[in-house]
Amino acid sequence: MRTNLLKLFVFSFITILFSGVSHASEMSPNLDPFVVVLDAGHGGKDPGNMGNGYKEKDIALSIVLKIGKELEKYQNIKVVYTRDSDVFIPLEKRGKIANDAHADLFVSVHCNSHSSQAQGTETFVLGLHRNPTNFEVAKKENSVIYLEENYEVTYEGFDPNSPESFIGLTIMQEEYLDQSILLADLIQKRFTNDLHKVNRGVKQAGLIVLHQTYMPSVLVETGFLTNNQEGAYLNSSSGQQKMAGSITKAIIDYSHEINLNVLSDIQQSHPVAQTADNTAPDSQIYKDITFMVQLAAGSKKLDTKPYNFKGLQGVSREKEGKLYKYYYGKTSDYLRIQELHREAVKKGFATSYIVAFKNNEKISVNEALKSKLN
Repeated sequence: MRTNLLKLFVFSFITILFSGVSHASEMSPNLDPFVVVLDAGHGGKDPGNMGNGYKEKDIALSIVLKIGKELEKYQNIKVVYTRDSDVFIPLEKRGKIANDAHADLFVSVHCNSHSSQAQGTETFVLGLHRNPTNFEVAKKENSVIYLEENYEVTYEGFDPNSPESFIGLTIMQEEYLDQSILLADLIQKRFTNDLHKVNRGVKQAGLIVLHQTYMPSVLVETGFLTNNQEGAYLNSSSGQQKMAGSITKAIIDYSHEINLNVLSDIQQSHPVAQTADNTAPDSQIYKDITFMVQLAAGSKKLDTKPYNFKGLQGVSREKEGKLYKYYYGKTSDYLRIQELHREAVKKGFATSYIVAFKNNEKISVNEALKSKLN
């Protein structure tokens, strides 16, 4: 349990420790690695689903290895695999691999199945399944624990077939829910926009493999092997490469959304304007854009007095869903918000980050910086 004020905060986003989407030769060598754990579902004695005769375990592994190969082109990304061959890895051990690696992201890749010709992609985050369909997915993915020795002890009596067993699963990952949903949404958007896949949405379910991790985590259902067309696509080298490419891009998109340094590629695409004497301007005002620094988010409602925020004054609080979000600063001046963000980091809010709003709707900083300067 958390025993001090800092640990009451449920941080919404992690610090991404590299700038931009540049590849290895273009990235700073002085940054700590951003660790992504890639988890190929099933494996070994657990084949996963066998829709149309295809093997989920093989397809998931192929996609994961392709994602890893692309991510490893980035100097400051470290890729860790829960498995890189056809072996059986218990769900608990998959989480331990990620935790021991101090991972920044955990991405588990799977293939779906159904008794009909259902199709499309969906990405899950940990939570209470709100409908019977999500519960069935959770039961199917969690049933692998029956292949593990002493599963009753390992999972403390967890019963994949009991709805009550799932209630306790959601508590531990609450602090990572925002980040997990963000990544899941970006993955789904890539599938939809790049590959024109049917978007079955971002969903919540009590998935043990996500419960075991202590970082933003998602489980990607890349499509239905039981669908004649989709199954053949996922079983093909071309289909696997395209799915891997979309997931890779989504992970990089995720880094863009929350990068503290405001991506070098954006700055290159939108160079800082110069004044008449060729010096940098004192401000960069973006029309109709409001920038703020998000300090933290959590289910606990805190007074926004300075003593709760290490002396920072002018902290505001907004409720979004079940979480309270705490912001510092409010300006259309991008240079000013950078100053405020540096101040927040110096005060100890190392995982704070800049957010942007347009017409009271949150947008990415990337999108905000593409709008017109005043």
